[in-house]
Amino acid sequence: MKPFKFKGMQGHTLAGRLDMPQGKPLATALFAHCFTCTKDIAAARRIAQRLTTMGIAVLRFDFTGLGHSEGEFENTHFTSNVGDLVAAATALETVDMAPALLIGHSLGGAAVLKAAGDIPSAKAVVTLGAPFDPGHVTHNFEGALAEIEGRGRAEVSLAGRPFTISRDFVEDVRAQSLGPAIADLKKALLVLHAPQDATVSIDNAAEIFTAAKHPKSFVTLDTADHLISDPGDAEYAADVIATWVKRYVPLTVPAPPIGAPEGIVRVSEADADGFLQDVNAGPYHHVRADEPEAYGGTNRGMTPYGFLSAGLGACTSMTIRMYARRKKWPLRHVSVDVSHDKVHAQDAGVAGSENIDSFLRRITLEGPLSPDQRARLMEIADKCPVHRTMERVSNVITELVER
Repeated sequence: MKPFKFKGMQGHTLAGRLDMPQGKPLATALFAHCFTCTKDIAAARRIAQRLTTMGIAVLRFDFTGLGHSEGEFENTHFTSNVGDLVAAATALETVDMAPALLIGHSLGGAAVLKAAGDIPSAKAVVTLGAPFDPGHVTHNFEGALAEIEGRGRAEVSLAGRPFTISRDFVEDVRAQSLGPAIADLKKALLVLHAPQDATVSIDNAAEIFTAAKHPKSFVTLDTADHLISDPGDAEYAADVIATWVKRYVPLTVPAPPIGAPEGIVRVSEADADGFLQDVNAGPYHHVRADEPEAYGGTNRGMTPYGFLSAGLGACTSMTIRMYARRKKWPLRHVSVDVSHDKVHAQDAGVAGSENIDSFLRRITLEGPLSPDQRARLMEIADKCPVHRTMERVSNVITELVER
């Protein structure tokens, strides 16, 4: 993660945060936050974190007059937000990171739909809780509209913070029409929206989806609130985006580094308050690791020992299948159940006076196999590479990476 500053539409310096993956990015995404929010909203952080584990860099920035960006919010409007997005894309292009993916939350979603036509590098667009009519945002301060129209501006309270809304903002946002821009998008579109969104009704998602041409997708966020404030909802949205984007944004994986023939498995913390981890092997293979709730986790992924058991079970099954296929034996199906426990060495028939790890492996072989064939396949199970690795002493080298 590193700071990224650039000039916005109105000439002010805008503050951004560039979430970087390990190594050279395979693609870049540009994130637009919701109305009066900032780049650091929880949903934006989680989505950015998930995409970086895939090798996608993510730029999230504060619109003019918000967060750490320069300028006065009261002098901005929807058109300036769109201009800021185009300026951000141009700034990324100058450092050879032109965005292939645009993501917008709430009014930011409407802004990316409008800006997409002016960002030729973009191949896919994602909206979260976006309004079809940008003028919808005025319902947040409808009690002050008369004062805004009469005096030219008024101070309103939004999410407990004071903002000055100008007549120019209201007139500009009311004049917007997204229908033509969506119809002419010429990019893949993913619409994410919660049916119970009390701020922007799901009817807006239906209108966006109807106006768009294929390829387009719609996924419900179920019980999520408008800000996607629940970590579980943010996690789900991040997973959906990560899965969907792989179809439309090419992620060319570089050759594995010398000494790592299968590439690198990257584990990165997803929740500093718990134990949830993102586990990625390149951009296409992602799972989560966690601990049970009884141990302070959220039980949203297998435990580390669960992964170790999975590796043993998978390798065992593959090794048996490989041998049976080579011998042309009638093995229809193989399954392996693995359980892990800590037992005393003597109870396991091993020399020593301490507890050791014990893995119970129960193998089921289906098909008209002879007793000799079954016995031979059970012998082959013990030759699986992971089994052999676990029985030997491994060498683990640990290095501190300076960031």
